[in-house]
Amino acid sequence: MSRVPPQSRFMSSGRLRNIANQLLSPVAGAGVRGETAVLYKVNGGAEMTDYPLVRACASPQISVVRDSSATLVSTAMCIPFKRSSRIRRFPWHRRSSTMLEQAMAMRKRDQEVVFPNAAGIDVGASSHWVAVPKHLADEPVREFGVMTGDLNALADWLLACEVNTVALESTGVYWIPIYEVLEQRGLKVWLVDARQMKYVPGRKSDVQDCQWLQRLMSLGLLRAAWRPGDEVCVVRAVVRQRDVLLAEQGTWVQRMQKALVQMNIQLTEVLTDVMGMTGQAIIRDIVAGERDPFALVRHHNRRIKASKDDVTKALTGNWRDEHLFLLKQSLAIFDDLAKRVQECDAKIEALLAPLQRHAVKLKDSPKGKGKNNPTFDVRQAMANWAGVDLTRIDGLGVTVVMKLLSEIGTDLSRFATVKHFCSWLALCPGTKVSGGKVLSASTKRSANRARQALKMAAMSLSRSDSALGAFYRRLCSRMDKPRANTAVAHKLARMVYFMLTRGEEYVDQGRERYEELQRQRSIASLKRRAAALGFQVTPVVSAA
Repeated sequence: MSRVPPQSRFMSSGRLRNIANQLLSPVAGAGVRGETAVLYKVNGGAEMTDYPLVRACASPQISVVRDSSATLVSTAMCIPFKRSSRIRRFPWHRRSSTMLEQAMAMRKRDQEVVFPNAAGIDVGASSHWVAVPKHLADEPVREFGVMTGDLNALADWLLACEVNTVALESTGVYWIPIYEVLEQRGLKVWLVDARQMKYVPGRKSDVQDCQWLQRLMSLGLLRAAWRPGDEVCVVRAVVRQRDVLLAEQGTWVQRMQKALVQMNIQLTEVLTDVMGMTGQAIIRDIVAGERDPFALVRHHNRRIKASKDDVTKALTGNWRDEHLFLLKQSLAIFDDLAKRVQECDAKIEALLAPLQRHAVKLKDSPKGKGKNNPTFDVRQAMANWAGVDLTRIDGLGVTVVMKLLSEIGTDLSRFATVKHFCSWLALCPGTKVSGGKVLSASTKRSANRARQALKMAAMSLSRSDSALGAFYRRLCSRMDKPRANTAVAHKLARMVYFMLTRGEEYVDQGRERYEELQRQRSIASLKRRAAALGFQVTPVVSAA
């Protein structure tokens, strides 16, 4: 492309006409002829030229007329392109006033303040950062310590600022003391999941965290986590401690098994449960000093499948002092933990005594008693607390019911429907949709203890001769076992919700009744499919 010489300040119309003719000639790679046409004035004249200047798309930054008095007046764009979407986009001035009003209403609603006197607290291990609205205090952000006096000073400052709602970030267990102090002072505390406000704009700091939390709370963009009442929290703490002690007992049983295997005492090969009646008797005799396998085999119970000769061979090993010492200590710690579990049982019984609000008459239950069950009649205590006997549901034993009620309580009015309850338990399908396409429908991960208890109860239905057992086995034939386990736990959660909210009793229809209903549904489905294809299903009558 030729360029205009910079020597002359003003150019004649003939010279400009020649340049335009050169630009209009076809050039390889210069784009389409006449892509951009520009009319101009020559030397400040009032008349328009008839020769448009063309700027090729290949070099849009090159000036056509340099150091001249040509003034651009109008432009007609004719750039070739293909429309990426066939949906016609109307210009802004053609949109209706209703659409504009809706857009403005949505923007105004996003900025609407729902809680004008809300505060946000960023909880930490050594200090707490508190932010209040700017119109309530000259210094809207302050830092407080974690001592009891500091927490009381924090509550006094919030009350002086006329704050009525506080958003509290659930960080570990550090939020519990400040939550209890603020609740006792009459403030409405919202316990917020940290995942709801982790995207803080700008650089992350404690000051910005509390300010961002306060802003989200004032706009009503946060959801409060559900926490049961104080009476339920007290029972829950002791029940959780009991579960921790039982788990710790299991680890010391494994250490005892390790010491036995190191001495080649293969007790695990002939006994299903090492800490059963026979296993404990044999181990205690070994710790007491007995080494003769024929003397140890006298504890053989008739219910053991292995014969006495097999047990005698398993008890013949290499007795070493260091392994015997470890076995003795492990057994002593196991017994000590068992005493602590009994203390927890006594404490739970004392805590449940004032909660006996109903008098439920229990029916005979075919469920056996487990070795980890509490020492008192926990089934009657839980039924009198809840008003219904949840152990009537297949798969829910007394320990599962005790864990459920200690986690959720008996008042489920916080959940509007059963769907909200199952969603809180993370047992319902997820909704991850983008562009009208379902990306994922899997359940979200959760550490909810009630959810874990229901999933453990669902696993116990694999060999149950009940309607729920047949339902679990039918789902296992259609899908993998983890998904079937989640689906059955979802069904159990719905049953628990309806029994606690409506006071209904659960009646098992039996495996035969469930299978017959499934057979009728399958026949009806076959008839519908056959009718859609123009056929008719006729049952075959067997010959007598």
